[in-house]
Amino acid sequence: MSSPLVILILSLLLLLGLQPITTDLYLPALPALSASFGALPAQAQLTLTALLLAFGASQLFWGPLSDRIGRRPVLLIGLVGYTLAAIGSALAASIEMLVLWRTLQGTFMGAGTVCARAIVRDLYTPQEGARAMSKGLSGLGVAACLSPPLGGLLAEWFGWRATLVALTVMGAITLFVVLRHFQESLPARDPDALRAATLVRTARGILTHSSFWAYAALCTASFGGLFCFLSASSFVFIDLLGTSPSFYGLMLLLLSAFYIAGTILCRRMILRFGVQRSVMIGGALSLAGGGSMLALALAGVQGVWAIMLPAFVFMLGHGVHQPCGQSGAIAPFPRTAGAASAITGCLMMLVAFAAARWVGANLGDSALPMITGIAFCSAAVAFIAWVPVQRVRLGAAG
Repeated sequence: MSSPLVILILSLLLLLGLQPITTDLYLPALPALSASFGALPAQAQLTLTALLLAFGASQLFWGPLSDRIGRRPVLLIGLVGYTLAAIGSALAASIEMLVLWRTLQGTFMGAGTVCARAIVRDLYTPQEGARAMSKGLSGLGVAACLSPPLGGLLAEWFGWRATLVALTVMGAITLFVVLRHFQESLPARDPDALRAATLVRTARGILTHSSFWAYAALCTASFGGLFCFLSASSFVFIDLLGTSPSFYGLMLLLLSAFYIAGTILCRRMILRFGVQRSVMIGGALSLAGGGSMLALALAGVQGVWAIMLPAFVFMLGHGVHQPCGQSGAIAPFPRTAGAASAITGCLMMLVAFAAARWVGANLGDSALPMITGIAFCSAAVAFIAWVPVQRVRLGAAG
């Protein structure tokens, strides 16, 4: 591969990997974090859900700004802010200050993710973009693989703050790579991108596009199912099922490995079947995973593997839906890819926030709320994959 291509791939891997590292690395430390501050589990979960909400909402600003001034300046602003907020999180003296710093971290993290998706649209056609996104999201899966076991080890050996220090290091590395090597990908800046009339017209064009809604709903519903699991699984596995933080980290590593397998499966299916038929197969995997998890729970079958085996199947489908959904939602908008990426990301995070909050509010001495949320989202994914996605054409304008 040429040197510019290597830099591009590395930049995308780091930018897309920043989100799962930020959300997953400290998950094994949540119970210890909660005990350290004398906080309730719901308060500790705010360090995740507040980050998600800020991450999603901020993309509505970063996307149009990147269309106006370019991807590289927005990336640099976002990564500097992210790194400073990571330092603040590691030094927080109370649960309230930790929530505040994590909210700021999520706000700046939105710049990296929204630009990464827009960069793919800057450089690739819709069909190629789905395959390129699957490669980038394979890297995201590797980051998600390594984060929980590393977080579990850091929490056991050095305490929960060490997991947040690790995020500072990751932010600084990503900032260095972008600052030193990344070149602007936006072919032409839009000087009117931030004007109110332009924002309204752009948003209307995106939000009234049937292809956007089909693919955005697909990746959003699948993401909601994932965050039903991520928001509650540390308490379910460590507090309810009695596993160690390092064992829980290993379970998340295996979960991420199945996600990576799903992204690889996605690339191969796209070449053979195209995007829409690939999504249909992914919908069957999602439904099989979420449905069997709920069926086992209602039948009284409990334990780690009654949750994890169906979750592995769900994650195979998730690995298909994320690259197809994220690239498909942006594909019709080559000149406003930043704005389309922002709205897609905002929808994903709002649903993830709502799912995590619902599970957290209902989580008691049973894993059933988490399992019910995953099953509901998996059913929604299957419906979207089999009906709306099949009725639109990938990348069609207007």
